Amino acid sequence: MKPAPRKSVPARSPSPAASSKAPHFVRIIGGQWKRTRLAVADKAGLRPTPDRVRETLFNWLASLAGAGGGELPGWRCVDAFAGTGALGLEAASRGAGSVLLCEQDPALALQLQALKTKLSAEAVRVERGNGVTALERTPAGSLHAVFLDPPFDNEALYAPALSAAARALRPDGVIYLEAARQWDEQALSSLGLVVYRHFRAGAVHAHLLQRDADAAA
Repeated sequence: MKPAPRKSVPARSPSPAASSKAPHFVRIIGGQWKRTRLAVADKAGLRPTPDRVRETLFNWLASLAGAGGGELPGWRCVDAFAGTGALGLEAASRGAGSVLLCEQDPALALQLQALKTKLSAEAVRVERGNGVTALERTPAGSLHAVFLDPPFDNEALYAPALSAAARALRPDGVIYLEAARQWDEQALSSLGLVVYRHFRAGAVHAHLLQRDADAAA
């Protein structure tokens, strides 16, 4: 799959009222669990992906899947820093065949397990542990999508997470990277990745990355 021209979406800063306090819940946007609330715990660094960003992201993914209706049929996904589970559960809601939610915080991992049970989400597996380690254990070339949304204040996590995700990715797979800054093409190229899409929404830089076909060759 050759990278498509990058698309920029104008930034829209959050209002002071919206940015002063994190939401107490977010909602699954589409699929079988549409409108299901996901609680947002009051924990430092927990920053669920905004609804607007997730809606754009999953429109992109559905376009790549080519299935129509916003579906991701049979996709194998890893949400490596799951937090509320908003990204991984959104993928499962839209038909992904296998979704690993990896979360190091014990209370959040328990919350994710309770959500899995409540939703009877058979395609979802919850693992308490290090997201980078989970990706390193994943068979090479096996994943359709990897979601990387580490804490913004832990910059050291990004490069190893991207490297492990790139190895686990199928040739036509994608990595979603959420960060406080835009990653430049040179830094990504050194990891064997190219930018497929990028946009900014407030403080969030959303990247959709693919493996560099030239580097792989």
